[in-house]
Amino acid sequence: MSSNRIKHITPREETLRQEIISFLPRLRRFARSLAREPDRADDLVQAGCQRALERLDQVREGTRLDSWLYRIIYTRWIDKVRRGKTRTANLVVLTNEYAPVAADGQVGKDLAIALDIKKALGTLPAEHHAAIMLVSVEGYSYEEAASILDVPVGTVASRVARGRTMLGRLLAHGRPPALQSSERLAGEGAK
Repeated sequence: MSSNRIKHITPREETLRQEIISFLPRLRRFARSLAREPDRADDLVQAGCQRALERLDQVREGTRLDSWLYRIIYTRWIDKVRRGKTRTANLVVLTNEYAPVAADGQVGKDLAIALDIKKALGTLPAEHHAAIMLVSVEGYSYEEAASILDVPVGTVASRVARGRTMLGRLLAHGRPPALQSSERLAGEGAK
């Protein structure tokens, strides 16, 4: 027989729940950059938030809730990759879904640039992609990104530098090729 006990939510837990809600857009953007498919990203955010809500009692004073949530989502994603339940197919969504449109109805130059960046980011190896998203898009320091990714700070710095080099090469030659392989880019970045 199962128990239908209702758990009492403390004021602190309610505050943390509200903070989690405020982070949802950022968590979703990060998850979309990892999963590269909106539906898979939404599943990842849902699973991450569920895990966080189940473990609110583990959040200590002084803990950066956003870093903790990113770490949960990144760990969930790595677990899925390791189990082979995730595949990379679609381009990452870096910018808002509501990009600027010129007054005459033509897509603005900013959107074209954003699309080039999204295509280029979509070709990066996952490790470089995650590091760039955390540091360059989400604004985390190298130390914070290292904590989230559970790697040394130097590894984050290296991944960001190589990723930026790869992006620079792609974008310097005009629009990134649609079928550029991650493996070839990874080899170029290591040179």
